[in-house]
Amino acid sequence: MSTNNETANPPTLAENPPALPPEEIIDQLRAISMRMGEMAPMTAEQRRALRGRLRTSDPVVNASINVIDTLDNVSHAVGQPIEAVRSLQDEAIRWSAVEQELRSMLNGVSGANLLRRQRIDLIAAQAYTIGAQLARDPANAILLPHVEEIRRMRRVSRRRKASPEQTESEP
Repeated sequence: MSTNNETANPPTLAENPPALPPEEIIDQLRAISMRMGEMAPMTAEQRRALRGRLRTSDPVVNASINVIDTLDNVSHAVGQPIEAVRSLQDEAIRWSAVEQELRSMLNGVSGANLLRRQRIDLIAAQAYTIGAQLARDPANAILLPHVEEIRRMRRVSRRRKASPEQTESEP
């Protein structure tokens, strides 16, 4: 009796393919998007309004669909054969899984990018602090304009922006 260790052991991190650059991922996402077929981009307000109309729970929806299956007159009155309704329901369930996977992927990408920005922020703060310290020595005077520009930019960014009402009333 032989065992196949290849199928028993999941791939390790070293065996995973290298990460794609962001531009290639964008190209692949656009290619997938074009092949997805029916998509309906909506504004947040449109989604909110549509969700507000979806008040029926899944068990009630399933029981209602069973009514269509019970009597042909119901199917004729609704204008949909039971097979089409069940197919639409199955498609909605399967696309919900796609939606959840995309949300999970977006959350992962967003988190990773937030970590990247945090690392950049830390490195930039360290560079400024070190540059400011070195600029105190006349031998490093070349750093002074950079440090002063950063100080100026920090002051500007800390200023409270005037509200539109204040700027309109001022001459």
